Amino acid sequence: MIRVENLSKRFGGFYAVDGATLGIATGSITGLIGPNGAGKTTIFNVIAGMHQPSGGQVWLDGEEITGLPPHILFHKGLLRTFQIAHEFSTMTVRENLMMVPGDQSGERIWNAWFAAGRIRAEEAKLACKADEVLAFLTIDRLADELAGNLSGGQKKLLELGRTMMVDAKIVFLDEVGAGVNRTLLNTIADAILRLNKERGYTFCVIEHDMDFIGNLCNPVICMAEGAVLAKGTMEEIKANEQVIEAYLGTGLKNRPKGATA
Repeated sequence: MIRVENLSKRFGGFYAVDGATLGIATGSITGLIGPNGAGKTTIFNVIAGMHQPSGGQVWLDGEEITGLPPHILFHKGLLRTFQIAHEFSTMTVRENLMMVPGDQSGERIWNAWFAAGRIRAEEAKLACKADEVLAFLTIDRLADELAGNLSGGQKKLLELGRTMMVDAKIVFLDEVGAGVNRTLLNTIADAILRLNKERGYTFCVIEHDMDFIGNLCNPVICMAEGAVLAKGTMEEIKANEQVIEAYLGTGLKNRPKGATA
């Protein structure tokens, strides 16, 4: 689904992403881990068109998309969520979802004057779809709640719901578990698994909760210092000497006797 070749992103003299090469298989839930400053969010931003790359290429389903802006990638089915949710706080949860699909008739002032019936029909259809999404995510009881009143975990579910309002091919989830209690995190994980199995979504997930990644993702990619360090199952990643070195600053050979990973 996604192929990244020798990708780099430089800020001044600092390379946040430095020659990274990776692939995300169609139909997978791929985890992306690494210590703080490894370049995880930056590579998301470059792939999703929020940052222009300093070098390298990105392909989506065999089509080169390097440097394309987010709105073009959105229409190609590439979506991303953010560590901090970006809801419209003074609109209801249902209205937040209805805002997502593009090219709505109501966006054109001419239609507001001469095609009011068409606009009402589209809005009714979107409201119905939004309610189906909320039911899928088990938060339909919140449909008429202002989005700004939601908890952190509920906002993350709303972000996931936005991806369901369009035909997403791949969704990049940035720290979906940040600030979320364990019960809601399990609900989010269940929704991701169902979207993957039932609707064919491909996911790439940044997360620091290793239990969450281990239970949800295969394969797992580890980054360090802007480059890809290792790729494999969670067990293989945990046993990788270079990964241990990147996280703890000392490898197995140099670790004090009796210390564990």
